[in-house]
Amino acid sequence: MGYATTNPYTGEVVKTFPDATDAEVDAALDKAHGAFLSWRTTPFKERAAVLSKAADLARLRREDLARLNTLEMGKIFAESLWEVETIAQIFDYYANNGERLLAPERLEPGDPAAGDALVVYQPLGIVLAVEPWNVPFFQAARPLAAQLMAGNVVVLKHASIVPQCAAAIETLMNDAGLPAGVFTNLYVTHAQAERIIADPRVCGVTLTGSESAGAKVAAQAGRHVKKCVLELGGSDAMLVLDDADLDQAVQGAMLGRLTISGQACVGDKRMIVADAVYDEFVARLTAAISALRPGDPMDESTTFAPVSSQSAADTVKEQISEAVAHGATATPIGEPVPDKGAFVQPTILTGLTADNPVYYQEIFGPVLSLFRASDDAEAIRLANDSPYGLGGSVYSTDTARAVAVAEQMEAGYVTINRPTIPIPGLPFGGTKLSGYGRELGAAGIKEFMNQKVINGAGVAELA
Repeated sequence: MGYATTNPYTGEVVKTFPDATDAEVDAALDKAHGAFLSWRTTPFKERAAVLSKAADLARLRREDLARLNTLEMGKIFAESLWEVETIAQIFDYYANNGERLLAPERLEPGDPAAGDALVVYQPLGIVLAVEPWNVPFFQAARPLAAQLMAGNVVVLKHASIVPQCAAAIETLMNDAGLPAGVFTNLYVTHAQAERIIADPRVCGVTLTGSESAGAKVAAQAGRHVKKCVLELGGSDAMLVLDDADLDQAVQGAMLGRLTISGQACVGDKRMIVADAVYDEFVARLTAAISALRPGDPMDESTTFAPVSSQSAADTVKEQISEAVAHGATATPIGEPVPDKGAFVQPTILTGLTADNPVYYQEIFGPVLSLFRASDDAEAIRLANDSPYGLGGSVYSTDTARAVAVAEQMEAGYVTINRPTIPIPGLPFGGTKLSGYGRELGAAGIKEFMNQKVINGAGVAELA
């Protein structure tokens, strides 16, 4: 499938990597299974020490890791630095909390004759992680930290455009003291990934990507009765109510939509704004976007970067053209982007109606779709009129009102007065075509565990 580093700013192919051979895949699975037999009985304290060391090394290597991220993904350097700090926080979270999250729990059987009961959490084997390119370190760290702390082992199939980031993660974990085979990065083809899923030593697969990729992997896993966690596309709604702090809302829109040039799965892609504040919100948002400075993502003065590849840029531009062809209005905002590189001009889309084919699509780039809402009920209706249900946000100075609105939104993760940025201790995932299952938090560490019930008189005293 062609693993290669291509600089999105210059278009230069920097380095290529050969696909793994079938023999290399088989050898890696053999090694991973052997490592699992030992790692699953390794004390929590030792697993935590490795994750803590990984967090320390990530911070020590932050600039080198960030440069790789910017080289392969094209994001501005400051965002790459933020991402490295975020993975350190994820490693720290599971190192500090993993044992507590997996402690045996007492259950109430509800039948006096049934005696006592415990549920204990036991690792299952190899987890295949299929990850995307947009936040290459963050996406890999989410399942990696949780599953390693849980006692499982991980094989990573990363996106083909971030091979050096994938290799850097493996090096980081090895240098942190992880035993050989507990985590393996493989440059595998789609066919080889299917072979990995079919292997009886593989207990499940976690994937972040498009709904089409998720459907294929889920079907493959289903044929072999394997567990899946899927974090798929999103077209998150940002609801700006009529009592919102507009400065706060505009700041949230900028972070939620234009961070990594609009290439976040969970990001504020549709802005649904109360009529009473719509014009003022648009004016302030336009001014904020106009202040962005496009350019070389490694330059400290750059505040707007290219998207990940020329093909990604072309896709976004085609969606804008299609939206306009079906009646929408596209308004380019800000300083013109450079001719070279995979840039897309920041654009506001208005007049997007349900009969427009783009209305129900995810736009993975710096395009902000704006909608008016006459009241909270209409805002909620517009928010839920989507095949996706990953995240969403509500802006209001009345917390109770905002929570009441959030409860009615069809999404897995809703924030109040802040962008939908995942936090290590909170479970993250979606509903509808945005997938199922959770990463991060207590839910994330338990996804690939045998939740074994032990029932009998007196067993609860052992908890």
